[in-house]
Amino acid sequence: MFTERFAAKLLSKKKEGLYRKPVNVGKRRGKYIYINNRKVVNFASNDYLGLGVDREISEKVSQNFLKYRNSSSSSRLVSGNFSIITEAEKEYANYFGFCDALFFPSGYQANLALFSGLFSSKDSLFFDKHVHASCVKGMVLSNADCFGYNHNSISHLEKRLIDKRSEYTAVVTESLFSMDGDFIKKEEYTALRAKYGFLSVIDAAHSLGAVGEKGCGQIDEIADVGVGTFGKAFGFFGAFLLLPAKFKEYLFNFASPLIYSTALPEAHAVSVMDILQIISKADEKRCILKDLSVRMKHGLNDFGFKVKGDAHIISIIMGNSAKALKTSQDLIEKGYFVLSARYPTVPFNKAVLRIGMTALHTKEDVDGFINALSDLR
Repeated sequence: MFTERFAAKLLSKKKEGLYRKPVNVGKRRGKYIYINNRKVVNFASNDYLGLGVDREISEKVSQNFLKYRNSSSSSRLVSGNFSIITEAEKEYANYFGFCDALFFPSGYQANLALFSGLFSSKDSLFFDKHVHASCVKGMVLSNADCFGYNHNSISHLEKRLIDKRSEYTAVVTESLFSMDGDFIKKEEYTALRAKYGFLSVIDAAHSLGAVGEKGCGQIDEIADVGVGTFGKAFGFFGAFLLLPAKFKEYLFNFASPLIYSTALPEAHAVSVMDILQIISKADEKRCILKDLSVRMKHGLNDFGFKVKGDAHIISIIMGNSAKALKTSQDLIEKGYFVLSARYPTVPFNKAVLRIGMTALHTKEDVDGFINALSDLR
């Protein structure tokens, strides 16, 4: 019975061009991955600074896991609340300009804990319609009244706030959006925050480490609560919340995804402190990333492609899902891999080729990709 239902739904996905089957990556070597033994330039990575393949970090992490071993073997609320983890969290909080921080095994878990733990049916949550799926799932679990507003539209957000806000109101958005690649309208958003006094929750997974002086992304200027990840610009795994006073204590008592999960090991905490030192000195990599991203966007525009993106995430508008998927597959044959982002990751019939730029890429990679895409068109 279940098998027949699953088969029918999968067939429907295939007909709509929305079927998902991940490519089989044999190995990774710097900016390259190997797909079916074919060496291709990877433009589908979130390793924005190239730290995920950095030898110095690899050696530090290896030594840390040898020294501290590989598991905490307990949740934070039992015997897994090691002092070195608390020390690392405080270091991250200080670096990004917050009172405290809290580590999680993944960004998805961090957002589930954040929204289901902090908010309740007494609250009103206003969210940009393009926030990450984990934010949406967490908001649903919170039982709060949730109201979406048009993507990056401060005027629409204000209309929503006028009509629907309550005594306990929060706004959920991103500093750099994961698919559109655009920055939040910082000045307009800051003015609205001052006017209405809402709690500002900013998912900064794609900007922290990669944007701004020392990778700080100026998140402390726009967020009461920030969400970051170690799995992108930091080249590692896990995630973190940046928090005001009392919020960490509250989450320890009310966030089920935190209370009932095994804590990250001590070696992870030591490693992320090592990585933070490297991030703080990586302005040159951030400049390279910015310059290459500008070259890619301008080059695509010059060749007549419709693109969007303000930084290292660039989306090429494709529209039709099947067309986006076919183009992505054909690019592999030309030596490049790029994600075909389709519904529900993006709105229906608004598929894009989502380019993730990194500091590992070169001008030749950018120009070669643009020429390959132009040939396919």
